[in-house]
Amino acid sequence: MTIHPIQPPQPAPDVVAFDRRELAVILSLYGRMVAAGEWRDYGMSFLRDLAVFSVFRRAAENPLYRIEKRPRLRAAQGMYAVVGMDGQVLRRGHDLATVLRVLERRLIRPV
Repeated sequence: MTIHPIQPPQPAPDVVAFDRRELAVILSLYGRMVAAGEWRDYGMSFLRDLAVFSVFRRAAENPLYRIEKRPRLRAAQGMYAVVGMDGQVLRRGHDLATVLRVLERRLIRPV
């Protein structure tokens, strides 16, 4: 009979995630855009150095926008960014609500 030592559980790798307050701000905007018929689906990715909230017009296409959180850029340019479909950074900053205003402008249409 062979006895195998019990291995201690491996710590989970460090990942970046949105906290509850950040998700409340993002999902508030998402709900308004869904009600306006602009967005239909979303996806979230939590990686070692960034968290991404992607919004889609349809589920089977590339994301229209990505809302990114990169804590390493906290001291420099700000850890929040909105990235367009083409990869261009539309806005970057330290306050999530301020950064998301670039998307709220698209909600306001002239009548």
